[in-house]
Amino acid sequence: MTIERDKGLPGLQFPDKALENLAEELSEKYEGVFSAETVGRYVLESYTALLRTSKVKAYLVTLTARFVKDRLTALAQTVGAAPKDVPEVLFVCVENAGRSQMAMALMNKRAEGAVHVRSAGSMPASQINATVAQVMSEVGLDITDQFPKPLTDDVVRAADVVITMGCGDACPIYPGKRYLDWDLPDPSLLDEDGVRKVRDRIDEL
Repeated sequence: MTIERDKGLPGLQFPDKALENLAEELSEKYEGVFSAETVGRYVLESYTALLRTSKVKAYLVTLTARFVKDRLTALAQTVGAAPKDVPEVLFVCVENAGRSQMAMALMNKRAEGAVHVRSAGSMPASQINATVAQVMSEVGLDITDQFPKPLTDDVVRAADVVITMGCGDACPIYPGKRYLDWDLPDPSLLDEDGVRKVRDRIDEL
């Protein structure tokens, strides 16, 4: 399969072979569900979205693989082509580097597999907030393998509950979903103790 370069994005350098290999792998996985063209488009869109904010290019294709697999799974769930065994919860904040990442980690710990959790940001940062990672490690949760992801329509559609934190009306509204807004300060504006308070507040909600 050959993936055409997006001519509308001049100046971007795609590692074509790596992306083609990823697209071929995912096309096989989703054969009969999505066309190769759809998978290829998702790979390039996901790569481009992460490229805009990523500071570490060495792992960009690996992160793209994780991101696009999650997006395709969400899309497959939405169209009824993939199982949805547990409720889906989506946490959304601005940068997906603090509040939503903390909420995802804490809910994963509490739910113990009874809920599937995703997170995203309306304007994702380049990396996880270091102070957030530190205060989460204090409660035994390592989020250093996570990365900020842009908010996409597919993960919103797949969610049963969407919880926003400071991102305003950036999240699209679809009928049949439960929407909540948690009024929490931005950890990037707080000192370490302030971030701990946000962490503990999220754990109480």
